[in-house]
Amino acid sequence: FSMKRLMKQNTLPRTMHSCETMGATSVICTDKTGTLTQNQMKIHDTFFESLTDQKLTDDKASHLLEECIAMDTSANLDLSDKAKAKTVGSPTEGAVLLWLNDFGIDYRTIRENTEIVDRIPFTTKNKYMATVVKSKVADGNILYVIGAPDILIAHSNISDADKSKYETKLAEYQSKAMRTLGFAYLPTADGHKVFDDGKLCITNLQMLGVVAISDPIRPEVPVAIRDCLNAGISVKIVTGDAPGTAKEIGRQLGLWTEKDTDANILLGQDIAEMTDEQLKAVIANVKIISRARPSDKERVVKMLKELDMVVAVTGDGTNDAPALNAADVGLSMGDGTAVAKEASDMTILDNSFSTIANAVMWGRSLYKNIQRFIMFQMTINVAACLIVLVGAFLGTESPLTVTQMLWVNLIMDTFAALALASLPPSKSVMNEK
Repeated sequence: FSMKRLMKQNTLPRTMHSCETMGATSVICTDKTGTLTQNQMKIHDTFFESLTDQKLTDDKASHLLEECIAMDTSANLDLSDKAKAKTVGSPTEGAVLLWLNDFGIDYRTIRENTEIVDRIPFTTKNKYMATVVKSKVADGNILYVIGAPDILIAHSNISDADKSKYETKLAEYQSKAMRTLGFAYLPTADGHKVFDDGKLCITNLQMLGVVAISDPIRPEVPVAIRDCLNAGISVKIVTGDAPGTAKEIGRQLGLWTEKDTDANILLGQDIAEMTDEQLKAVIANVKIISRARPSDKERVVKMLKELDMVVAVTGDGTNDAPALNAADVGLSMGDGTAVAKEASDMTILDNSFSTIANAVMWGRSLYKNIQRFIMFQMTINVAACLIVLVGAFLGTESPLTVTQMLWVNLIMDTFAALALASLPPSKSVMNEK
C-alpha cells in the first residue's frame, strides 16, 4: 500500500525493505549534478586568450578550437526544435556544443570530414578525453584534449605567469559554484607517442583556454537538506568537481558553513592513499568528497557501514553500480542507466534530492505505523484474553460471549488495524533524531 502511494511521489521502490530502511538512514551520500542541481548546463564565461572578444571568427585560433570541441566530445545536439536545441549525452559536453552552435558552427560537419587517428575516451579516473586527428586546420596530425583544467595544466608547458593567471581564473569560477573545463592541443608527427597505457604520456600541451559552466541548484533542495540535518541525518556530497566548486555548492545548500575546515572535505586521491583505519577515523565528519571516482564512493559506503551507520547512496551510471549495491539503500536516478537501476533498491524518478528526503519521511512514518499496529494488536488481544481467563476463575459464565469475541477479532481488530496501518505520513517525524 505504501509502495503504491510512494510511486505517486516520484519514488519507485524496487525492494520491499527499502521503504522502511530509508526511515532508518543516518547518512546520505549524494551526487551533485542533476540531484542537487538542475542539470541545465550552459557556458557562463570563457577564457580563451587567442580569441578576440571571446568570439569565434574566421582565424586559425577559432578553427582550432572548433575542431577541438567537435572532435573531442561524444555528445550530440537535437536540433529538431529550431527554437531550442537539446543535449543528447553528457550535459557538460552538450553545454560546449551549444556554445559552438550559438556562433552558427555545425559540429557534425567537422566530425564527418575529419579522420580520427587515435583516441582515449573520457573516464572518471583520467578526467579528460584526448583525440589525435588528421587536422583540416593544420597540415598534419593534432592532439586535442578536453578535461579537468588542473590536469591539463599539469600536462602542459605553460609558464609560471600563465599558470598563475589560469589558477586565478579557475578560483574565480569555482567560487561561484561553476564547473570548469579546460581545452588544449599539440601538433604531432606520425609515429610520435602521446598515449601510454590509456593515459597521456606528454607534458608539453599548449593550452587553448578554459570555460565556466553554470548549473544552478534546485530551489527545493536547501530546504530538503535542512530537514535531513534536523532529522539527525548527515549528508555527504560526492562529486567529480574541483574542491572550490563543491564547497560553493555546499555553501549555497546550507551544508558547508563558516565553521567547516579542510578536515570536512576530502579528495578522491586522499581516499585512495588512506588505509581503512585512517579513513574510518575521519569519514564521519567529512561533508564533501571532490574529484571522486566510483571506486572512492564504494569504499566510503563500506567504511560508513562498518561504523554502524545506515547508508543511502545515489548513482546514475554503470560505474555507480558497486556503490549502489554496497549501500543499505541504493538510490538510482530516473534517467540513469539500466545497470544502475538493477543494482538499486529504489529509483528516484525526478532525480531530485527533495524526493530522497521525502522517502526518508515516508520510511519513518511507515515504521511508526507498524509500531502503532503492533501496540494496538497486543493491547486488544491481551485484554480480551485476560478478561476471558479471569472470568473463568470468578464465575460460571464467560464475561465475553462467543459473538462478542468474534466481533472483537473480526470487526474491531481488522478495521482499526487497517486504519492505523494506512495513516498518512507526518512531517513531524523529521524533527526526531
